[in-house]
Amino acid sequence: MKKNQGIMRLFYACQYSWQGLRSALVNEAAFRQELVLLLILGAASFYLDVNAIERLAMIVSIVFILIVELLNSAIECIVDRVSTEHHTLSGRAKDYGSLAVMLSVLIAIATWLVILFS
Repeated sequence: MKKNQGIMRLFYACQYSWQGLRSALVNEAAFRQELVLLLILGAASFYLDVNAIERLAMIVSIVFILIVELLNSAIECIVDRVSTEHHTLSGRAKDYGSLAVMLSVLIAIATWLVILFS
């Protein structure tokens, strides 16, 4: 079977991404909360006395949280798909994903604080 190439590959990639966004909005409360945070803080950044590069860094730091949250959710889905029974490695994988989200949040907080108070 020949794989999709060219414009059709791009079309299907966009379709899969759209499905992922819809699924995240329906199934992931943390993603929804972080998206609202992005919308509010992203809009607020245009009212702050910061330059374009600083504003970009502020917005990107919030987008980074969304990206890490999606990767964490993907890890959780795979772990739960393999088995719902408790296993040390499954718990460790989920904990690592959670830690990654927390670190991305700390990076965003640090970014905003450094820009706002320097």
